[in-house]
Amino acid sequence: ELPPSEFMQVADSTWLVLSVMSNGRASSGCQATGVTKIAKSVIAPLAEHHVSVLMLSTYQTDFVLVREKDLPVVIHTLAGEFDIYKEENGESVPVSHDDVSNGFLKPKPAASPTVHPVQSPQNRFCIVTVAPDTLPAIATVLIDVLFYSHSPPKEAGPGSQDLDTITFFAFSLIEGYISIVMDVETQKRFPSDLLLTSSTEELWRMVRIGGQPLGFDECGIVAQIAKPLAAVDISAYYISTFNFDHALVPEEGITEVIELLQRRQESRS
Repeated sequence: ELPPSEFMQVADSTWLVLSVMSNGRASSGCQATGVTKIAKSVIAPLAEHHVSVLMLSTYQTDFVLVREKDLPVVIHTLAGEFDIYKEENGESVPVSHDDVSNGFLKPKPAASPTVHPVQSPQNRFCIVTVAPDTLPAIATVLIDVLFYSHSPPKEAGPGSQDLDTITFFAFSLIEGYISIVMDVETQKRFPSDLLLTSSTEELWRMVRIGGQPLGFDECGIVAQIAKPLAAVDISAYYISTFNFDHALVPEEGITEVIELLQRRQESRS
């Protein structure tokens, strides 16, 4: 437990983690499937039922966080498409639909979600993992990057869809698996022989969603990105943070993605 502090903000809700698995297990040996792969089966249905989600793609798999109070709606919505399990004493136990349907209230149809502005910084990003036993070898660099290397990004001018660069570094340690997202300049600071990436060594560009902090009550933000990208078969990693959402798309597809999202925004305005 963290002590109360004037320097720390805590969202009111308690969130639960949904891990989306393929063939009954997480894809721990390869890169994540990406948010567009679950756009139609998970993200869009939850948005339609007015469920707010936080999304975290990692090198190994994808996680969807939902508020605990929304769990009955989530299970009711997804039970037709998925086998749903809960973890009890370290084991996966099937969740009966009947366990949560009692008292379930069918939600009112969601209003058309706000289509938030998007910006694309010029940084080029990589998504990597490291073997847990090599973590001590990069600990010094990791601490320096996390706590001592922040520099304010140069913001774009009014009306621009681009930022010059943003300071973005995401580190996650989940069930022993490490996932890191960083730009190529930061990557140069790490020992290259310890960083593991896909065989294609693909580079990614980022789309940042939201012109101001998004909050936690709004639904459909992830769907705003996931649905149109899924429709044109462009993969994307997605990372929700306290203030903004971020989608990483293959570098060669960034122009098409920006044009697609701009058209969507203009059609809603």
